[in-house]
Amino acid sequence: MLEKVFKLSEHGTNVRTEVIAGLTTFLAMAYILAVNPSILGTVMNQNGVFLATAISSAIATFIMAFLANYPIALSAGMGLNAYFAFSVCMGDLASEGADAFKIALTAVLVEGIIFIVISLFKFREKIINGIPQNLKFGITSGIGLFIAFIGMQGAGISRNDDSTLVALGDFSKPEMVLAIVGVIIIVILTHYKVKGAVLIGILATWILGMAAEGIGWYEGVSVFPDFSNGLVNFSDLKDTAFKFNFKWAADHFVRFIAILFSFLFVDLFDTVGTVVGVADKAGLLDEEGKLPRVGKVFAADAVGTTIGACLGTSTVTSFVESSAGVGVGGKTGLASAVTGLMFLISIFLSPVFLAIPSFATAPDLIYVGMLMFTSALKIKFEGDVADAIGAYMAIIMMPLTYSIANGIMFAIISWVIVKVFTGKAKDVSPIMWGIFIMFGLRIAALITDFS
Repeated sequence: MLEKVFKLSEHGTNVRTEVIAGLTTFLAMAYILAVNPSILGTVMNQNGVFLATAISSAIATFIMAFLANYPIALSAGMGLNAYFAFSVCMGDLASEGADAFKIALTAVLVEGIIFIVISLFKFREKIINGIPQNLKFGITSGIGLFIAFIGMQGAGISRNDDSTLVALGDFSKPEMVLAIVGVIIIVILTHYKVKGAVLIGILATWILGMAAEGIGWYEGVSVFPDFSNGLVNFSDLKDTAFKFNFKWAADHFVRFIAILFSFLFVDLFDTVGTVVGVADKAGLLDEEGKLPRVGKVFAADAVGTTIGACLGTSTVTSFVESSAGVGVGGKTGLASAVTGLMFLISIFLSPVFLAIPSFATAPDLIYVGMLMFTSALKIKFEGDVADAIGAYMAIIMMPLTYSIANGIMFAIISWVIVKVFTGKAKDVSPIMWGIFIMFGLRIAALITDFS
């Protein structure tokens, strides 16, 4: 049965190898079940987000397994969830109060539907090919800094200061100390190639936090799991599932399109980069460097995003941590099926994941931020000044304006303008002109407060 569905022999693998690969991938990315509720829980029901994350991750990963037959797992994307909570809900839509997350979920839903449509016409690949490489690397690097900054704030490593805006936190606070220890643990474990290093780092920091609470050093919200309401409470899904606001989207069309486009843009890079990277490591690319059945891969991603929005979580996308399973031999969708099954099992451990505090998930954000920032090494700052300034604006504007959308906007607008005024307007593709106009309308809306 499994041989027929996943073609194990054809891919030179077996059931045991695929099961181990699936479990390895889950261990490598299980941190998202703690991190995503921690991030989105700032604007939504935390347990509802946990359930939405676990269920949508399982469904999307199953689709990848049985439709595309690739060892790629999916869940709520890092960076996209930060943009959802901090840039959109607590930034652009702060004036909307408790309804902000409904507007953001509406954007994610529309994004998923759009991706389903364009995946059928292979438009995703065309968009990616139309964006200059330097801007891609700059955007990835900027997101890395932004994620790291969020982690540092959550742990108190970076604090507010009226004179300098930000300052170093207080070393007498356990949150700050434990988060730094957690980062060191993750880095050391990663050096020794320990499977699930990030998850182990989070759990170790959490355990140290419980010890700190036990001796009276940590006095914040209890970090011990609360099983008083049972293992799982599905009723909390009513606070996140199908919470859309199409009326606001129609009444504030320009603002909504700007938010929607930022989700689309970031997800494009995240998914394509992850899929190609994991496939290359697994030896799944053909002689021309292309990935067979790539349309089905993107379809799984798009359907996952749509389902995630309906349940109540930010954009669902392919996870680079899938490379952990590939590294131990995973080559087919059976590995993904095992990972999806583990996501379903995790639903019944919600009190455990929800008790993990922000200072315990901060090490993950800081470490993942570092990994993403390494894309800066690929940026060419010599040569075309438009490429250089575009990448640079993406890197500095995301963390310093606390918005991924702002970073993308300034990167593309500066790139197009400099291209035109340096006599290279012919280098600007129709796709880049379209994006430029979209963000131009966004700036006009900000200036005139048109809504």
